[in-house]
Amino acid sequence: MKKFFIVLGIVAIFLAGIIILKNLIIKSVVTNVASGITGAPIHIDGFSMNILTSTIHITGFKMYNPSGFPEGLLVSCPKINVIFDRTSLFTQKHHFLLVEVDLKEMVLTKNKEGKLNVDSLKIVHPSTSSPATPMQIDLLNLSIGRIVYKDYTIGTEPAVRVFNVNRQQSYKSVPTAQQLALLVLSQPMKAAAIKDAEIYGVALVAGVAMLPVAVVATFISKDDVQQNIDANFEHTYEISLEVLKRMGTVTKDDQSSGMIKANINGSTVAIHLKKISDNKTEITISARKYMLPQPDVAGGVLYEIQDKL
Repeated sequence: MKKFFIVLGIVAIFLAGIIILKNLIIKSVVTNVASGITGAPIHIDGFSMNILTSTIHITGFKMYNPSGFPEGLLVSCPKINVIFDRTSLFTQKHHFLLVEVDLKEMVLTKNKEGKLNVDSLKIVHPSTSSPATPMQIDLLNLSIGRIVYKDYTIGTEPAVRVFNVNRQQSYKSVPTAQQLALLVLSQPMKAAAIKDAEIYGVALVAGVAMLPVAVVATFISKDDVQQNIDANFEHTYEISLEVLKRMGTVTKDDQSSGMIKANINGSTVAIHLKKISDNKTEITISARKYMLPQPDVAGGVLYEIQDKL
């Protein structure tokens, strides 16, 4: 009986090793294929494929900027879940019944030459020698979090804006891997009303614009942004003041009331800090230009402050 359990344990370890090795191999293939399609570095934290349940789970999917742009993130998807048709596994055209993409953050970067990072991707300039990769996605559910827009055309330090999209949208009948990539990259920009990008025209020609099924949620519209920061009041105030000095011209600096004001590229930005506890501070940021709310500018300031804390 003891020998039986030893043998059983060895078999279990062997099978677990095969499963891990299989997932590592497929993960490497998926990473290389995605990098080849987009022309940008791709990293995946975790990959698991279950033949019995016909499911794929990807965690920590990250796409980084292509060459010609500052090093940094372009797309972050914490989770991608897939249900596939097992009969298509060994065919040239894979069939996916459902693909769910959780796009938490997209960082658009405009370099000093005025070029957007998304417009430098391989899918925007397809080659006739690289045909599209066929597939069949019956239903794609795309969840969009926020867009961070960094503009380096203004000066050495980028102007930063944040668009809190918080939208879910569904699409049907996606026919190629290239269209999937165009869809995931162009729709967040469209939802945030960011215009004048080459990727729009490419997506339109590819038929991506004809794919929407329904909009599940709508934009969040606020005059300001608010966040509880896990840092003490003094440190948060110091970092906030430093960020505003770097991004624009400070017009008010009153630590006793927790108020800082500045002018950033024509927008009047006001920060109000409130101590909640010894290690927690409430920060409220508003931005206006010509008396009109600029929540994207306020979000950009908050993003910079959080990045420095």
